[in-house]
Amino acid sequence: MAEAKTALSNGTVVPDHIAMILDGNRRWARARGLDSWKGHLYGYKALEKLAKSARELGVHTFTVWAFSTENWERPQKEVDAIMDIFRMGLKEKEKEFHRDRVALIHLGRKDRLPEDIRVQLSRIEAETAKYRSHNVFNLAVDYGGKDEILRTVRKIVADGISAEKIDEKLFESYLDTHDQPYPNPDLFIRTSGEQRTSGLMPWQMTYAEYYFEPDHLPDFTPEKLKEAILDYSRRRRRFGGNDKVKHLTFNPEVTARLEIAWWRLKNIPEGMRLRDYAMLHLKEQFGLSKSLAKDASLLMVQALLEEKRSKWDRATIKMRKFYKLVKDELKLAFEPKIVASLEVKMRRKLGEKKDIKEAYEAEETARELYAEVYRISLFQAGKAAHLWVLANVERNLAEKGMGDYHWEKAEDYLQKFYRALKERVA
Repeated sequence: MAEAKTALSNGTVVPDHIAMILDGNRRWARARGLDSWKGHLYGYKALEKLAKSARELGVHTFTVWAFSTENWERPQKEVDAIMDIFRMGLKEKEKEFHRDRVALIHLGRKDRLPEDIRVQLSRIEAETAKYRSHNVFNLAVDYGGKDEILRTVRKIVADGISAEKIDEKLFESYLDTHDQPYPNPDLFIRTSGEQRTSGLMPWQMTYAEYYFEPDHLPDFTPEKLKEAILDYSRRRRRFGGNDKVKHLTFNPEVTARLEIAWWRLKNIPEGMRLRDYAMLHLKEQFGLSKSLAKDASLLMVQALLEEKRSKWDRATIKMRKFYKLVKDELKLAFEPKIVASLEVKMRRKLGEKKDIKEAYEAEETARELYAEVYRISLFQAGKAAHLWVLANVERNLAEKGMGDYHWEKAEDYLQKFYRALKERVA
């Protein structure tokens, strides 16, 4: 059976260049009672799938740091095993580079590599150089960021270039990534929970977005790569300038007050007052016209009524139509099907919970939802998601007759929720 291709939803911003530190192979192996070299072998197998998936997802340049200038200090048996994996990889992937039109480019020093690897690597580099405009696979072996800078400076000095002629463009022409269509990574990923770059491409990664994955490399799947790209797609990259994304201009206090008003009317079946308050709330939150807010509020109220009857599939359909209307009006990049599913899942997980500790799953789903709708990272969405759950826990307590002061607390948390959102999207 053919392996299914990885796909992303429409509107996803795919990075041109992803750089990865392949970390955690040894820890993965030790946790399973295996020799370290087997961890590297399983890491290589994971990398095979990741490189292929990256190309399928539309990533032009994929850089992997497989061996650093400091890794020579590891036990000789482990170093030899890693070199054997390099030999195997070059042999196995040569035909694939030509078939998929991928330029293999080595980053780092060649002089300390075993001669057979150095010869084979140089030959494949030369033969695949013609594919640079189509796809690039940067293999960083015996690479160090400081070492690259030093080698660059030495080459400039050796060429006798005077100091006044050295600018950024000239300097970049001496880096290992010279003559590449996309030399600068847009997204940097490191597996195994380590949160540092360790000096990878210090010049090129000035404006890279960082994504730290807790799992070790052998467990980092194409699906997790897709999640990293989706998280990247939600981020707003300013490069020191202004935000190009249209800003939402809602007033947190007004929006919270309107939402509380129709929350308190939720139990009135298909009541016009509920729809009217929902319409005012949506008009304020999303900046919709009166006509569109009216249509949107009808869909939202219908979805909430289906939820009340535990008709979750029907609620999702209504919510999908609601988010499609919002997307079409505001020209946002989220996928209505995904967002509607998350919205209903979030409400279902929350249910009637009256303690924040019981609402962990709802909070995780809320984080995904707000990251997707407002195009912010999962990390950035965390505060808003927590406040939304707190507001709804207070709402549940109020609806159970535990005192009207819970409505006041719910409104306070809602105001903080909308402020947290505005801090991210303003």
